Amino acid sequence: MEIVTRVADLQALIAKKRTYNSLLGFVPTMGYLHEGHTTLIDKAKSDCKTVVVSIFVNPTQFGVNEDIDRYPRDLTRDIELCRAHGVDILFCPEVIDIYPRGKYTWVDVEGEIAEIACGAVRPGHFRGVATVCTKLFNIIHPDRVYFGEKDFQQLAVIKRVVNDLFMPIKIIPVQTVRERDGLAKSSRNSYLSPTERQAARIMPKLLAAAKEKCESGVSSSVEIVDAVKAASKESPMFEFEYAIVVDDSTFEEITNIVRPSRILIAGKIGKTRLIDNIQLIPCATVVKNQNF
Repeated sequence: MEIVTRVADLQALIAKKRTYNSLLGFVPTMGYLHEGHTTLIDKAKSDCKTVVVSIFVNPTQFGVNEDIDRYPRDLTRDIELCRAHGVDILFCPEVIDIYPRGKYTWVDVEGEIAEIACGAVRPGHFRGVATVCTKLFNIIHPDRVYFGEKDFQQLAVIKRVVNDLFMPIKIIPVQTVRERDGLAKSSRNSYLSPTERQAARIMPKLLAAAKEKCESGVSSSVEIVDAVKAASKESPMFEFEYAIVVDDSTFEEITNIVRPSRILIAGKIGKTRLIDNIQLIPCATVVKNQNF
């Protein structure tokens, strides 16, 4: 595995490694890698001849009073994990390498895809995400890029950017990796104290409540969201932020579930913000599929 920090060095190295009709896979990360990240890397390795991983804590996707300064970092461990999982190139740039000027060129996705849910709670967040991903895609020119489904809204935003800007890239979503109790793997889980980690078990319970309600025949997103809110009260440490149901393909907010959809849930335990989601299949669809 080769480790580079400068854009020009990365591009030169990719040019040497790239061969005709071979695939280049890319896994963008902010470091502090866990099993969710290594699952993305393993998937990329199974699909592509060359795999690039980036580690870059992107300042433009953090808002005022957010946690960039305390965001967990352990580059030595990250390097060991990348090497163990067969990464070919590890890109670890400094902020000045990605944002060389004081003023930026922005990629701004308009519409509710970037304005609801996390977009409403974290203004400007997805502008930062879209901008840094566009920069990385233009530096690396990958054929395939791998994202986890835990950050489902981020995944939808990046798909929109790639489609709208005609980038010749295939975005590969990978199923969320979870702890034994169902909590989604996340670098931010390291913020949780032992007591808070126990309280965080409410998140998979909220997803289960939404799924159970949908599979019982309820198609109203309002009723499903109400069920999630009610279930969230089981944990006094959990500060409910939002629950919203969107179309699984278009990411448009919906009021009635008639095709595969997705409920997005967010909340805080202490100072740690947790997000997660689960697909909701209409009851009629489930019955139809079971009686083929």
